[in-house]
Amino acid sequence: MKQLDKKAVWLFFLSSVFGSFVLSMMFTGWVVLIAIEGIFDGNWIITLVTWLVLIFLVLIALSFIWAKLSYHYYRYELTDLGFRKESGVIWKKYVTIPYARIQNVDINRGILARLLGLSDLHIQTAGASASISRYGMAGISAEGRLPGVSKADAEVLRDELVKRASGSLGQGV
Repeated sequence: MKQLDKKAVWLFFLSSVFGSFVLSMMFTGWVVLIAIEGIFDGNWIITLVTWLVLIFLVLIALSFIWAKLSYHYYRYELTDLGFRKESGVIWKKYVTIPYARIQNVDINRGILARLLGLSDLHIQTAGASASISRYGMAGISAEGRLPGVSKADAEVLRDELVKRASGSLGQGV
């Protein structure tokens, strides 16, 4: 099985840091509201800043460890039966998409991915897959999403998947 591009670690890390930053800002708002109520003494600003910096540094360290683990356990391959993907650090997810079910293969490049020279490959099938993002947003996504693939690998994979999908149409599954 193949792994994602090594720069995918940074894609995972920066995405996680963004989530940690949002969480930190929510926590900061909560603490400031408590401080306005007068619960803290005169040195509350120093205490607040110290705790926020410590919490943010811990979140950054944990985000990097999580990104490395996510990268390590993300694998994919093209088998005789279909596209196969394994992912997950704690909860493992195994996906196999038969070539006959593939309807479309898209390449997406968000701003962060473009800065890193990476792409997201989205394999669309006849049945959509409901999903919940890490930020709690519900929606419909591609069953086969492959983040953090190099631009060249994404284009080769897309062409190969489309070729295999059109070759399997006559076989009937």
